[in-house]
Amino acid sequence: MLNYAPLRVRVTTPRIELAGATDDLLGELQHVVWEGKATADPAPYDDPMSLYEADPDVRVRKWLQGVWRGRGSVTSDFWRVHFVVLVDGRAVGMQDLIGDQFGTYGTVASFSWLSSDMRRQGVGTEMRQAILHFAFEGVGATEATTEAFLDNSGSNGVSRSVGYEENGVGWATRRGEPGLMQRWRLTRQDWMRRRRDDIDLHGMAECRESLGLS
Repeated sequence: MLNYAPLRVRVTTPRIELAGATDDLLGELQHVVWEGKATADPAPYDDPMSLYEADPDVRVRKWLQGVWRGRGSVTSDFWRVHFVVLVDGRAVGMQDLIGDQFGTYGTVASFSWLSSDMRRQGVGTEMRQAILHFAFEGVGATEATTEAFLDNSGSNGVSRSVGYEENGVGWATRRGEPGLMQRWRLTRQDWMRRRRDDIDLHGMAECRESLGLS
């Protein structure tokens, strides 16, 4: 494995593991993207989004390029940590955390997708709780945000269930058509009231240093 700390960090819960998105793990996951299992109907993501590409080879290529760009775009003001979601050792999705002007505001945003054959089993909720632990306990965030189209009942349901509060709406496009996004916000104080004691972080000190947070 490359000696790059964000690729070696892990978040473990009793049900899942978030593992730094190495090329080996992306290779295990690419068949899910190729088979079109990373999206849904209605479309859950705003434009531009490589997962919308009709050609499966183009879809995989653009998805990989996006992850690789994210690895190389780490500054003191912006970073994105990509995790592959493992269930019983099998790669089934991705969970990312994004810090934009993190040094100023301490705010993070999350983004995720899950293979269609793993949905509605509580895995999405477990992923979100794991990444929130990484955000608040691991990198010291002050608040976490996320958003989803109003008709994305799965994502909005997860946000509500783990303690986010509605934080207004905004417009975005998907496949060229406008749609309203529900915004969500979770403060550190609210997270502390629901904090779990069965989620563990591994390789965090080195990861913080790589993100310029030491």
